[in-house]
Amino acid sequence: MTSSSLQKPPDRLSTLRALMRLYPFVKPKLGRFIGGFLVALAAALMSLIIPLVLQATVDGPIADGNIPMIVWASIGVLVLGVLEAVFVYLRRAFVLTPGTAVEYEIRQKFYRRLQRLPVAFHDRWQSGQLLSRMMQDINLIRRWIVFGLLLLIVNVLTIIIGSALLFRWHWLLGVTFLAVSIPLWWFGFDFERKYGVLARQSQDQAGDLATAVEESVHGIRVLKAFGRGGHALAKFRRQAESLRATELGKAKEVGILWFWLEVMPMIAFAICLLEGIWLVSTGALTVGDLFAFFAMATALRWPMESLGFLFSFLVDARTATDRVFDVLNEENDIVDPEHPKTIAAPRGELAFRDVRFRYQDAKPQERDLLDGVDLVLRPGETMALVGLTGSGKTTLTTLPTRLYDVTGGAVELDGVDVRDLRLDELRRHISMAFEDATLFSASVRENVLLGRDDLELGSPEAEAVLEEALQVAQAHFAYDLPDGLDTTVGEEGLSLSGGQRQRLALARAVAAKPAVLVLDDPLSALDVDTEALVEAALRRVLATTTALIIAHRPSTVALADRVAVLQDGRVVAVGTHSELLASSDHYRHVISSLEAEQADRHPALRQAQGPESDETELEVTR
Repeated sequence: MTSSSLQKPPDRLSTLRALMRLYPFVKPKLGRFIGGFLVALAAALMSLIIPLVLQATVDGPIADGNIPMIVWASIGVLVLGVLEAVFVYLRRAFVLTPGTAVEYEIRQKFYRRLQRLPVAFHDRWQSGQLLSRMMQDINLIRRWIVFGLLLLIVNVLTIIIGSALLFRWHWLLGVTFLAVSIPLWWFGFDFERKYGVLARQSQDQAGDLATAVEESVHGIRVLKAFGRGGHALAKFRRQAESLRATELGKAKEVGILWFWLEVMPMIAFAICLLEGIWLVSTGALTVGDLFAFFAMATALRWPMESLGFLFSFLVDARTATDRVFDVLNEENDIVDPEHPKTIAAPRGELAFRDVRFRYQDAKPQERDLLDGVDLVLRPGETMALVGLTGSGKTTLTTLPTRLYDVTGGAVELDGVDVRDLRLDELRRHISMAFEDATLFSASVRENVLLGRDDLELGSPEAEAVLEEALQVAQAHFAYDLPDGLDTTVGEEGLSLSGGQRQRLALARAVAAKPAVLVLDDPLSALDVDTEALVEAALRRVLATTTALIIAHRPSTVALADRVAVLQDGRVVAVGTHSELLASSDHYRHVISSLEAEQADRHPALRQAQGPESDETELEVTR
């Protein structure tokens, strides 16, 4: 997915209304922010009072040669300068702590939203795009609230107040200064229009770049094994060059704005100086008045020049806010029911009633991936699900826990539609282990007991559950790790082998003690001997647990009480292994395919089994 694919239709909200979406986060800390604004305004007013003191000093003590009054005037200017510095310090003290609190709240809500959004959302979005929003955009919003917004308001007020004071000395000077400054506002609006497009493009491209880095780091073994580091670097370079070109475009727009912000005040100064000299020569203005006017105009120069930076900061913040709210406003259709039901003592009956499913991006002419599945697992029954690639096996296993919702029909647990249960209750009753085992950067103990928030880590009860789960999954290797069960397995468990990761993931599912256990070929990375041990231990666990197991090996089928055959999104046969061998041509074909695949994957297995395996295969394919 490219950044352009994440672009929403143009947001019709004005910049003010778009940024007002941050108000709920700011509201609890509003008092501190108002305090920061007031002391910042006080600091600006100190800088505007100094020219008034200078005027009185030039026309009074300096003109009269009154040395003591000159000294007192100098002290007054010093006091005003010190007060300005104190107020600047107080501004920071007022806003920095609540600013970080606002950032914390936005980040918490963003992460919470990511956790609650359905898997379908994460299928569509690049992880780098989400990461850049979480870290860069939210951080930029915080800096804008505590610095950019405050200074923008204060500096605009300073310009308004200072411009009004310019008329105090002579109306002609004030009109000239303002007239020359009016084009700056037009340049500002034009800048916002152009810079806004570039800012959004830049932030999206930064997200794409983050995704590229993440993929390269996670896939570093593949890149090295196939010698494709240069290819990855070339792709990264193209993306980096695109981002660089966009950043140069932003810099160009900022440079143009800064040019006019520098030039226009200087033109105003030059014209006002000529007018001032003429006014002094005609007696309409004193030297002190002219001196104070230029002191005031100089005091206004920084607020006017800062508008360029603050305008770009404003647009960046608005774009960052849009990007964050792209996620916060994302529709979530997998939520708790308004009037939830509960299952106090689950028996473990899992039923698929005319289940249909298609992905959101499926074309209208495409058939449903699951097209009317009817299947009932009795309490305590172990059912194997077999089928050729693309038959819909993995998709079916994602429906009981509502990783996806059915688009037709219903999945029921003990006669209750799973959509009528609270998600936390549903996922306590049904546990999953995936073929692609994912572990977290935490200890072995924390990973295995992830689904047992009712247990305190280290407690005797937790240790007993942990030991049993590791025993079932044949994960004894965990005790031999450098720190034993407290060993941190590393990001996504990549410090472990594929088989070790699968065994810990299986232990995690077993430790959850669910009423229903859904296993998506959880033994695919295990060697034959370990698989046999795990299957023997699983038989004890599955004796009292309802289980739905995707079988990619004939040996996994042996775990099941019954077997369901999936073909083109439909269950075409259900029965015991021997019954289906006798009655289903498609089942025999599937089993033959699984045996051939296993033989190719483990060529030593056929030799170890000897001629009996040939006879079995002949019987299966007959």
